[in-house]
Amino acid sequence: MELPVVNHPDYVAKINDDNKFPIKKFGALAEYLLKEGVVKKFYIPKECSIKTMQTSHSLEYINHIRNKSLDIKLQKKIGFPINDSVARRSFVATGGTVLASKLALDSRLACNTAGGSHHATFDCGAGYCVFNDVAVAANYLKNKNFAKKILIVDLDVHQGNGNSEIFKNDPSIFTFSMHCASNYPAKKSKSDIDIELKDQMEDEEYLNILHKNLKELNKNKYDFVFYVAGVDVHFEDRLGKLKITDEGINKRDQIVIENFYSKNTPLCGVLGGGYNKSFEKLIELHSMLHKNCANYFS
Repeated sequence: MELPVVNHPDYVAKINDDNKFPIKKFGALAEYLLKEGVVKKFYIPKECSIKTMQTSHSLEYINHIRNKSLDIKLQKKIGFPINDSVARRSFVATGGTVLASKLALDSRLACNTAGGSHHATFDCGAGYCVFNDVAVAANYLKNKNFAKKILIVDLDVHQGNGNSEIFKNDPSIFTFSMHCASNYPAKKSKSDIDIELKDQMEDEEYLNILHKNLKELNKNKYDFVFYVAGVDVHFEDRLGKLKITDEGINKRDQIVIENFYSKNTPLCGVLGGGYNKSFEKLIELHSMLHKNCANYFS
C-alpha cells in the first residue's frame, strides 16, 4: 500500500504568466512526486457538488463562480480573474480535498496536491483562494458522521482567517493558526488558538513554539486532523516574513505528522501557500509533506 495522493490535471488553471500566483506548481509537483517514486498513481477527484459546497459557502457566491459572474472588484480581491479554467479548478481542487479526507479515514494519512485555500470565507474569496476546501471537507466529514471533533492545524505564514470565520460558532471544529503577525491579512479574525510569530523568526524558536502548542492541542481528543502545510514560512519566500530553512520545514512536517499518527488520528495534508523565489525549490518544499507522509507506508 502506498500513500493516497489526490491530483487532477485541471489543478493548473489558465491565468496570465505575470500573475504572482505560481499556478503551474500543482502540475510540477505531481510530476515530481512520480519522478521521485513517492507515488505510482494519483486518485482523481470529481468536481465538488453544489450541495457539499453549501455547507461552507453561500449559494449566491458558488453560482457566481460557476457562472463566471463575480463582480470585478471581488475578482481582484481573489487575485486572478474567474475564467472557465479557474472556475473548473476551484470546484475540482475542493473535491480533491474532500476525496483526500475520505481516503485518510481508511489509510490514516492522505494528501491533496492542492488545497489549503484558507482565506475564502462564506460569501467571498480572497488572497488567491476561491473556495475554502478544508472547510468544505471538514463539514462534509462532520455531516456524514465520519468525525465528530475535527482539528485544523494551519502552519501557513498567513493566518487562516477563512477557517476561523466559517467555524467561529461551531465548537465541533477547532481552528489553530500559527502565522507571522505582520503578514496578510492585515485584519486578522479570531481562531480558537492564534499564535502570532515575529518577523524573521528562525528554526529553533519556531519549532519550540510548535512543540509547545502541540502539547496543548494534545490535551483534547480529535477524530480527524486537517494539516495546512504552507511553505511560505521559508526564508526565500517572496510573500513571507519568516526565516525558516528547508530543514526547518521538513522537521515541522515530521513533527506534526508523527504527533497525530502516533495517536491513530487520521490526517489529511493540503499544500497551503508557497511563493518561493525559485520555482524548483518551491516544488521541493511542497513535496516534503507528501514524502514525510509516504514514509509511513514504506
